[in-house]
Formats: sequence, C-alpha cells, structure tokens
Amino acid sequence: YQRRVRAIMNSFVLVLLLTGFVALILIKILNRDYVRYAAEDKEEPEYGWKQVANDVFRFPNFSNLFCALVGVGSQFITMTVFILSLALVGIYYPGNDGAMYVSAIVLYALTALVSGFVSSYWYKKMDGSSWPWNIILTSTVFALPFWIMAFFVNTVAIAHHVTKALPFTTIMTVLMIWFFVGLPLTIIGGIAGKNLAGPFKAPIRTKTFPREIPPIQWYRRLPIQMLMGGFLPFSAIYVELHYIFHSVWGRGFYQLWGILFLVFIILLLVTAATTISLTYFQLSNEDYRWWWASFLSGGATGFFVFGYSVFYYVYRSRMTGFLQASFYFGYQAFICYFFFLMLGAVGFFSSYIFVKRIYKNIHTD
Repeated sequence: YQRRVRAIMNSFVLVLLLTGFVALILIKILNRDYVRYAAEDKEEPEYGWKQVANDVFRFPNFSNLFCALVGVGSQFITMTVFILSLALVGIYYPGNDGAMYVSAIVLYALTALVSGFVSSYWYKKMDGSSWPWNIILTSTVFALPFWIMAFFVNTVAIAHHVTKALPFTTIMTVLMIWFFVGLPLTIIGGIAGKNLAGPFKAPIRTKTFPREIPPIQWYRRLPIQMLMGGFLPFSAIYVELHYIFHSVWGRGFYQLWGILFLVFIILLLVTAATTISLTYFQLSNEDYRWWWASFLSGGATGFFVFGYSVFYYVYRSRMTGFLQASFYFGYQAFICYFFFLMLGAVGFFSSYIFVKRIYKNIHTD
C-alpha cells in the first residue's frame, strides 16, 4: 500500500514538473514567434501560425454533432467530480456495492443540465439554427447507443439463464429516471444556454473564403496526433488501471479514492498540456482545422483504455465464453466512450483558451 501511494505521489510530482516544463517551453517559443512577427520585413513571406489568423476561428464542420459531444463530455467531467467527491466522504464502502451504480445513474440524470447548457451555448455561438435537433442529439449521443448495448447484453444474459440479467422493472425504472429527469433537464439547460449565449467574439476577423491548407507530412496528420494525444495521458494512469479493472471485473473492492482523485487530476493535466502542444504544432503547419482535432486528440485516450481492456481480458482475467465476453466488452466499450467524450471536452476547452489567447496578442491586416 505504501509503495503504491509513493508511486502515485511521485507520478503526480513528475506530471506537475513536466506540465510546467511544457508550459515554459511553449511560452518561450511563443515569445520568439511574437518577436519574429513584429520584426518581419513586409517583403519577406510570413510563415507559421500567424498565417491562419483569419481562418483559425472558422467554425468546424458538423457543428451540431461537435457541440453535442462537447456538451456530453462536460457533463461527464462534472459527473466524475461528484462521484469522486462522494467516494472521498465515505459513501462507497465494502458491502454497499450498489451505491456507486445508483449514484452514477442519478448523477447522470441530474448533470444532464450541464450537457444541455454547454451544447446549446456553443451551438448558438456557432450560428446554429437547428436548436431542437441539437437538444435531441445531445440527449441521445450517449444514451441511445448505451441502451442498445444494454439491451443486447441483457438479452444474452436471459438466453443463458443467468442471474446477471436485469429485471424488467429495473430497466423501466432507469428509463423513467432518464426520461422524466435527464431529458427535461437537458431541455432546461439547452434553453438557458441558448438564451445566455451571445455572439461569438473572435479576437481576429474571419475571412469569407477559407485559406488553402498546404500539404502536410504524414507524421503531422490527425491519426498521429491522436496517437500522441492518447498515449501520453494513458501512460500516466495505466498503473492504476490494473487495480480499477481488478475491482470492477474481479472480486476486489476499490478503496483508495484519494489516490484515484489524484490520478484523475493527473489525467486532466496531461490531457490539457498534450492537446495544447499538439494544437500549437498543427497551427504552426498552417492547418487551422483545430476544433475537431483538439477534441479527437484529447479523447484518444479512450482508445488506449479499450486496448488495455483487450489485454486485461486475454492475459489477466479468467473470463471465457460468449456470455462473459459480451458483458465485458459491451460495458467496457462504453466506459471507454465515457473517457473519450470527457477527455475530448478537456482537449477542446484547453485548446480553445490557448488559441484565443495567442491570437489576441497579434496584429493582422
């Protein structure tokens, strides 16, 4: 136990140092860029992230879907903070296994207010006109696939005559909570977000016609960005993942909630620092399509968690057969989807603050 706590504390200190180191490097590079842009001869061609200043705040394609994903990701950040806070005050303890599942369902319904607000707020700022569809998409982008998966897994359990199959009354109760609590709160949050959202105020005017994006080397394209954006945060948490998987899919009970809260902070910090760095390099390549890239790079950790899930199933667990595989991979896929949306929102918000900050300090024609 002491060795595990010491390892987590060492990781926390190391992450803080690395994050500060990355921040100092970025500040130094940006200051050098500001000096270069201020001293550049007008006859010499400019290059770098200043070149895309009039396109960097061009709204992304599929803005309705983008806003819905960011909204649900914001909801999951809030939900995770509440769950960990309840754990720290001792709500979850051995012998009370159902408390976490009940609190997760209730908190998912209550925090729907956050997803509706954030999604509609950004959709209105992006001049979106299909507000009802935005609300529908926000309320179903996670819930609908989850219910389809849960129905499939429950059908498999019933076919195998096992006790893990959820009773019909339990399914209806959860559906009623979502329909009569979660959905109305999503609508209320959406109305509030739509009414409070003013026009999008970019520090630099966006031109009517988009700028042509120069050819980009293969190692600087989105798949490689996602690989780097997912690997670094995953490497900061993979040690603790073993204990979490053992508690969820084994016979143990997770009790070190303080450590898990520290790991959660580490995950957010590394995701934000990594995504900001990748966004800077993307803009330096004169590629202004950072909106989706920041979300996908931040959320890519979910794919690594799913890869670890496969490793755990094959080499660490003793699960076999179609029934156990259906339960394991079905629910694990949605845990990874949860990570994807949550960390994607972290990546977008951190990159947005960074982009708005650096372009506020330059002058363009």
